[in-house]
Amino acid sequence: MKEAINDNRKINDVQIIMKKTYSSLVSFKMEGNQKSFNTELLKVLPTIYRYVAKRLNSAVANGKLNKDMFNPNDFTDQLFIEVYDHIDKIENENGLHTFLFKKVDELLEDSLIEEEFDHVFFDNIDLYSKPEWDAMEENYSRDGDGDFVMIEELDDSSYDKGNYTLNHVFITDEEKQLAEKLDASLNKERIDRHMQLVLNKMAIPMRTVFHLATNEGFTVKEIASIREITLAEVEDMLVAARKMLRDSFEKRFLVESN
Repeated sequence: MKEAINDNRKINDVQIIMKKTYSSLVSFKMEGNQKSFNTELLKVLPTIYRYVAKRLNSAVANGKLNKDMFNPNDFTDQLFIEVYDHIDKIENENGLHTFLFKKVDELLEDSLIEEEFDHVFFDNIDLYSKPEWDAMEENYSRDGDGDFVMIEELDDSSYDKGNYTLNHVFITDEEKQLAEKLDASLNKERIDRHMQLVLNKMAIPMRTVFHLATNEGFTVKEIASIREITLAEVEDMLVAARKMLRDSFEKRFLVESN
């Protein structure tokens, strides 16, 4: 419960900073002061950089991308130009947060090849034994966890690798009873590592929607705008992502036969 409160506080803090930054950006654009504009935009860049790094890390972990092929800076640097040129398209102070993610998402989609959905993994999730789960986790930790680090100009504390919790998956009262059992036997690092492993087996669209909802605090409507999909598609992906994660936790950690 404490982790959920901390997550909400971080999200609220980001949203407040975004609103303040928007007002300053509009003023600097009207003055034609691009240097001050870029300096102000830099204040909100860490959260965007973290999002880009997570998506690139997932591609590296799945063997779909060589680590040297891209750097998060390649995408965040382009944002300075995009935001300066299109700040007038942001309707109000509440729109900057969504606009930034929408733009960087477009840049990522243009550059990354969508990996195929791993049907075998999820269709046969009941068949995986504990040793097989452990082997997959070991491979994930070795090959793709934390490959990209924060750029020196930004605050390292903004790049929080371990910010998925059971509260993101087990949301009903009945499910929370299962979460309590897991919480009693698994530490935060183990929970996050397993969740990252399963998320990296999802298709990019589903994983991205889940991340935008849980880690970034976007609403279904905002996610639909960022991803340019329908509200129903966002809701379906969130339901499916939570079910996959919930089933994986149950099968791996709560079924004695494993």
